[in-house]
Amino acid sequence: MSALLCSFLSHWHHYQSPDLSCQLLQFLYLPNLVVFLVICISSLLFLLAWRKMSGSGKLPPGPVAFPIIEDTLLLNMKNFAKYGPIFTIHLGSERVVVLCGYEIMKESLIGLGEEFSGRGSMPIFEKSTKGRGINFSNGEQWKQLRRFSLTNLRNFGMGKKSIEECIQEETCFLMERLRNTHGGDCFMSPSDPTLFLTHALSNVICSTVFGDWFDYEDKKFVTLISLIQENDKLQHSLWTALHSFFPTLMDYIPGPYRRIFKKCSGSLDPNYPQDFIDVFLIKMGEQKNIPSEFNVESLARSAIELFVGGTGTTSITMKFGLLILLKYPEIEEKIHKEINCVIGQRRSPCMVDQSQMPYTDAVVHEIQRVIALVPLGVSRAVARDVHLKQYVIPKGTTIFPALKSVLYNSREFPNPEQFNLRHFLDENDAFKKSDFFMPFSVGKRICVGEGLARVELFLVLTTILQNCTIDSKSQVE
Repeated sequence: MSALLCSFLSHWHHYQSPDLSCQLLQFLYLPNLVVFLVICISSLLFLLAWRKMSGSGKLPPGPVAFPIIEDTLLLNMKNFAKYGPIFTIHLGSERVVVLCGYEIMKESLIGLGEEFSGRGSMPIFEKSTKGRGINFSNGEQWKQLRRFSLTNLRNFGMGKKSIEECIQEETCFLMERLRNTHGGDCFMSPSDPTLFLTHALSNVICSTVFGDWFDYEDKKFVTLISLIQENDKLQHSLWTALHSFFPTLMDYIPGPYRRIFKKCSGSLDPNYPQDFIDVFLIKMGEQKNIPSEFNVESLARSAIELFVGGTGTTSITMKFGLLILLKYPEIEEKIHKEINCVIGQRRSPCMVDQSQMPYTDAVVHEIQRVIALVPLGVSRAVARDVHLKQYVIPKGTTIFPALKSVLYNSREFPNPEQFNLRHFLDENDAFKKSDFFMPFSVGKRICVGEGLARVELFLVLTTILQNCTIDSKSQVE
């Protein structure tokens, strides 16, 4: 540092001339000044980050923190055991608490549900959502939106017989499309049915949220699906610029804007709401003269989140499920036998069949367990200072519930890396439930679409295997 200062002074003395301003400008481009500025700025950032990370001595311990260098590489299941059920890591300058294991999840997310009900800081998502919508809002806004959404989604069939009938109807279209692709035969090889699956699952949530069904060839629908698939690729990276995805997605969703225009033209009938958008607009009208969380921005965000959540995760799970069945043809053969015994070929599968099909039910559960689609869960935040074990977690601290640590618990699921149906079948081959099965998380922030996803996974998989045989010309790894 002193050498750089001496260099600066010598240059300053040398440039004492009438044309000082010109010479000073030349000095500003000198390499040593550039290095000097870089060192100063880096040191300042380092000190600020270190100070922020050292703000509380009551957080649980964790790996040694190196400011600016992120601990993302430490988020590996193999490293979890040595840090215990609760530990602190650093993502850049932010302190993050990781919850690892069933017991700590039960104690915190369920036992202290209200305290752990916040949504964690996710700057990339915040840029696009602005803290609105069902998933990314907090406080009273989130409570109102979630309560309203759950109530009205149930009213439009979610969790009822009507949504089951909707899924059955859509799977009929799916089977017809698959048969047409194979010239009347539904022997699923070698084509990839992923796109058709996404179309079918998207139409189910579209009918509930937007009141619309789409033809699989509809250009806007195809564009929308491609954006959903792109989001599926990006969502596993926290640092990917997803904010560029959501604004584009909004342009291709016809429901919100069509409904808003319908309201403006006076054609919305408050007595006969047809979908989630309609009831939201009615609620907006009821609260238009008072400060309210029900506004156009919250409507758009909520509709997008319901659509993306109701399409992406379930279609990915189905895709991995079919790949797993390709790897284990003996499992597929047993499912075929169970379908023929319980359902036959003359009617569509229904949810009543699930209790009589323990083997198929176990397959659906084990698929979700082994793929652990969201291994670290979606970030949460503590709504106020909270005591957990011997630690004090300050208000606003980001929490990551490591769901995979529960789904891969070796005591509950021996040899968790292996696909083993005994994880959900007892010695009598009856289905056995497990409290450790939490792919949709637990507590007050549990996935809004959990019920829909469970019905879709069972009905779509059984319908496909009732009508199709899955095979591959190449060996599946």
